[in-house]
Amino acid sequence: MGLFTSINIASSGMGAQRLRSDVIADNLANASTTRTNEGGPFRRTEVIMRPRVEQPYWRSPFLPQMLDNGPGQGVRVVELVKDRSTPLRRVYDPTHPDRVLDDGPDKDYVFFPNVDVVTEMVNMLEAGRAYEANAQVVEGYKSMFQKALEIGGR
Repeated sequence: MGLFTSINIASSGMGAQRLRSDVIADNLANASTTRTNEGGPFRRTEVIMRPRVEQPYWRSPFLPQMLDNGPGQGVRVVELVKDRSTPLRRVYDPTHPDRVLDDGPDKDYVFFPNVDVVTEMVNMLEAGRAYEANAQVVEGYKSMFQKALEIGGR
């Protein structure tokens, strides 16, 4: 295990949580967008993360040469996906310019994004706390390195 492995793991988490915060902010900014370039209302975006190494095998702690080859190398963002499983909000508004005009059960209804502001705010708090936790890991290792340098310099 390298000297900076723990810092690399924590920094990968910080980067992933920063991207997650950006995506959540985009979801919140488009919570009322009924028309996009792709057509139709905005759909919330989700961040899919995975471990950097996805080999869930057991490793013996007595084999140092295998420590860097197994799980525990941080996190990576695999993809950003649109949430198609959550239904859009349907609101009756015959004056809205994006209302459904054709004759049918949805006539004069407007379809709003599937963004729940409360859920997004909770996700934003969670992402912020995860970022802070990773930042504390980095700070802890920095202070340990500093103390080691002080001890070695005596």
